[in-house]
Amino acid sequence: MLLSMTGYGRATGNYKDRVISVEVRALNAKVTDLKLRFLGDYKEKELELRRMVLEHAERGKIDVLIEIHSAEGAAAVSLNEALFRGYYREIKRLAEELQIPHGDILPAILRIPNVVNSSSGEVDDEEFEVVCHVVRQALDNLREYRLHEGKALAADLRLRVSNILNLLHELQPHEKERFVRMRERLRTNMEEALGKENLDANRFEQEILYYLERMDLTEEKVRLEQHAQYFLQQLEDPTRSAGRSLNFISQEMGREINTLGAKAYDANIQRLVVQMKDELEKIKEQLANVL
Repeated sequence: MLLSMTGYGRATGNYKDRVISVEVRALNAKVTDLKLRFLGDYKEKELELRRMVLEHAERGKIDVLIEIHSAEGAAAVSLNEALFRGYYREIKRLAEELQIPHGDILPAILRIPNVVNSSSGEVDDEEFEVVCHVVRQALDNLREYRLHEGKALAADLRLRVSNILNLLHELQPHEKERFVRMRERLRTNMEEALGKENLDANRFEQEILYYLERMDLTEEKVRLEQHAQYFLQQLEDPTRSAGRSLNFISQEMGREINTLGAKAYDANIQRLVVQMKDELEKIKEQLANVL
């Protein structure tokens, strides 16, 4: 099972004459970045809300908007009249003293923090329970969205890993050919250097064994196939989204592919290795969006 790091969830609920709406947006990010926007009165509940969101949303850049409106559609607001009067009195006095026009005082005061409150000033426990329920519904919808996107990601990752395995199996005939070419080239070089009649057969076989050992790709091929199969197994894990594990496995696959390229000594094998690297880069791009 894979979950995409990006997603969207929305839910609404009702409490008395109020309509509660919650929107959750998630984007991919290397670290968790949670932004909560809600009524000022709920500031004391922020830690509880953050814990709830992080527990369900896990990772990513997460933006949560909680809005509460009256059933008629207007937001529940109240005016701090004492604070408003104080600002108005002082600003007007200062404007007259400095001979500054004060025709736009009202809009300016309304933008000052705490002059306009977004609700009654107290947190209703029953209302907060409803808010929490709606937040959980939105988070559940976010997870469903992520799961749907994750299925598409998983299908693409399976294809990429399958392509790497297919390319790996195509190495075999080229390995045999390069051994034959290397043996012929080495014999020619030694005969030219020492003379055909002075060529030591034992020394020649020792040189062949040395180069065969350096060019042998068996260990890298076995490890790469093991990593690829383990990658596919992690994709099918139904209990969790294995984004971090898949990243680690892809790094190990990259090491083996790089070693194959370093030991290739053959244009056809190098071509296959380049194709493997291309598939692996596509895997890494997709994994950047996996939870």
